[in-house]
Amino acid sequence: MENTFWDAAKDGKEQEVKDILRKNPSLNVNWKNEKNYAVTALFAACFNGHDSVVSVLLAHPDIDPNLKQKDGWTPFMTACWSGKTSGVRLLLQDQRVMINEPNIEGSTPLRWAAFKGNQDVIKWWIVSGREMNLGTPGDIDKTEVVSLLERFKSDAAKTRSEIRLELGING
Repeated sequence: MENTFWDAAKDGKEQEVKDILRKNPSLNVNWKNEKNYAVTALFAACFNGHDSVVSVLLAHPDIDPNLKQKDGWTPFMTACWSGKTSGVRLLLQDQRVMINEPNIEGSTPLRWAAFKGNQDVIKWWIVSGREMNLGTPGDIDKTEVVSLLERFKSDAAKTRSEIRLELGING
């Protein structure tokens, strides 16, 4: 059943995910699909940008949003890397998510967002008020990453309310 659940999450089938969870209360929601890089259903949903499924999974009391795949990537890291802004926003709102957790190379989600030039991800991070950590840059020039962050620092210099207005966030 875990494999069916994983496939439904990966494919963004929200209702199927809900049905499986309802009918199988003892389901291992943190099961890692060894045939697919040992990632969880949450990781697969984040990677594929299925926000409605991400929301369902984060609402489950047994979900561990910080489980890593073999190379140490977390669901949050993959959302930051891919620039899936709405997924990043959902994960940033969940206080269980360890947002600065590095992979096995020492790279953090923020470092990947900056390296990939995912400006909206960085803006959402700034708005969230959560800690920002570049971690160990590994084989990528730290000055390049820092310069990307500096380029976006003008957004940080704006007030949070200005950023919220620019991103269309109320409140």
